[in-house]
Amino acid sequence: MSCKMTIEQICGAVESPLFDRKSARIDAKALAVHLIAFANADGGVIAVGVEDDGTITGIDSYAENINELLRAPFDFCKPSVRVETERLSCTNRNGKADHILLIEVLQSSDLHANQADEVFFRVGDKSKKLNFEERLQLMYAKGTRYFEDTPVPDAGLDDLDLGFVREFTSRIGYRKSPEEYLRENKEFLSERSGKEEVSAAAMLLFGKNPKHFFPRARIRFVRYEGTEARVGARMNVIKDVMFEGRILQVTEKALEFVGSQIKERTYLGADTRFVTEPEYPEFAWKELIINAVAHRDYSIKGTDIQIKMFDDRITVESPGTLPGIVRLNNMRHVHFSRNPKIAQFLHEYEYVQEFGEGVDRLYEVMEAAGLPQPEYKVEAFMLYATIRNTKLGGNCGGTTPVTTTDSTTDTSTVATILAFCAQPKSREEIMTMCGLKNKNHFIKAHLKPLLESGQLRMTIPDKPNSRNQKYVAVKSED
Repeated sequence: MSCKMTIEQICGAVESPLFDRKSARIDAKALAVHLIAFANADGGVIAVGVEDDGTITGIDSYAENINELLRAPFDFCKPSVRVETERLSCTNRNGKADHILLIEVLQSSDLHANQADEVFFRVGDKSKKLNFEERLQLMYAKGTRYFEDTPVPDAGLDDLDLGFVREFTSRIGYRKSPEEYLRENKEFLSERSGKEEVSAAAMLLFGKNPKHFFPRARIRFVRYEGTEARVGARMNVIKDVMFEGRILQVTEKALEFVGSQIKERTYLGADTRFVTEPEYPEFAWKELIINAVAHRDYSIKGTDIQIKMFDDRITVESPGTLPGIVRLNNMRHVHFSRNPKIAQFLHEYEYVQEFGEGVDRLYEVMEAAGLPQPEYKVEAFMLYATIRNTKLGGNCGGTTPVTTTDSTTDTSTVATILAFCAQPKSREEIMTMCGLKNKNHFIKAHLKPLLESGQLRMTIPDKPNSRNQKYVAVKSED
């Protein structure tokens, strides 16, 4: 290793998720705890020969123990932890020439434990011992165990849609029966201790009613008026729609609906010709959604994937942190699938084109469109991915914007409302059917224009504010 820290920085730095100080007197087994914690997290550096308060006591007087410490990654870590070491010359607290041992712990894709089979993880400036549930989550995150392979309690073959399995096997050219496919491929269906078990992946992909077993394995779309979310009397939600079903159904319905919400803008191009383009590249918003479906942590059952659309951005919130050794600073180049079976399934339907290329291409298409780079952040157990529609440097090359149209208001919502109102419907019924929450927005953007254009009429026109008021589509003979 090549140390980038000075002696002053080593002594004065705050201990953190990536840095720790230890006395040369530390026991090798105790040091192994911190080696394991760093390796299981993001890696880090341990400075041996410096006390917690930054006092340099050095290592030269503890040669025998230092040799034991150098063996700790191999003797007390399962599997061995990869480290790089360096000795730095220094002056100890007694004014004598001495050395500090720097141990750089490399981030690992493996799950590491000590001889007592205890697992540790770096949290803040501490090396935390994980309980069973935390250890299981880390195993899922690192791919040493996949949640999609775990059996679903109380589920059996009767809970799977064999008709859909047959459609899928026909698509991929598998000629045996659906039951044989489930048993012979990817451990979708297995038998343990004489009991038939269905995997989580099988239920999510082929289940008759996945919601019964995974109630939050769904996508929620929320559209806000403006650029921030407000609550209470100022609540600005104008659409709130839920998509449920098997993974393919959820994906298809969400992509179709979100596509109907993307606006188009027309501007005068550099060649004085009008140019019309969507506010977001199609690949960009689809990639955010597909990536969330393919890589969310399905073991987290308390929340769903949420797509939040504002006037200036789309944010997709996905349960689960970045998997494996993928981190915010390497995600364009390091690829890891939390749910390889689900990802492969989506690949068969051409939603996942080439494994690992999606994020890098996302950056490229946003740049080509003159839009800001995608933004990613991890908070608690959620991953937030955002794309923005504001052109860098203003309008395209100094061109003049002309119009922005909401395709939903002009086409799909109008057609949907008119079809729904073939029979008289109340305002509340129409809003529920359209997934709309904001009454004022609905009246202003949808109901009033349809009434004024004569496409809808009131059933009680002389009492427009009647609680019994309903609306019906105007037929050509009316």
